[in-house]
Amino acid sequence: MSQDKQEAVPKKSRIPEFKSYEEEAAFWDTHDFTEFEDETHPVDVHFVKPYSESVQVLFDPDTNRKLEQFARGAGLAKSALIRNWVMERLQEQGGMPPKTAL
Repeated sequence: MSQDKQEAVPKKSRIPEFKSYEEEAAFWDTHDFTEFEDETHPVDVHFVKPYSESVQVLFDPDTNRKLEQFARGAGLAKSALIRNWVMERLQEQGGMPPKTAL
């Protein structure tokens, strides 16, 4: 093959393959994404606000604390945890089609 028709060999990424989220988090704690700008490309991002209704629910302090602990353990905001629980219960009762969790 002539030199002017050489195939482009894809450049290997300097960002390693991660075995876990913890390993990835440790990497990004010590690196800045701007170190890898030459490996990035622009993308179109569209944000959709899927929920337009809100409901205020009051809990006693002990229940509120327990909800916060559950949410933290699940890596969710308290409101997302409560919403997921309500959606799961509605699905169990046949009142809602299956949806993806937040």
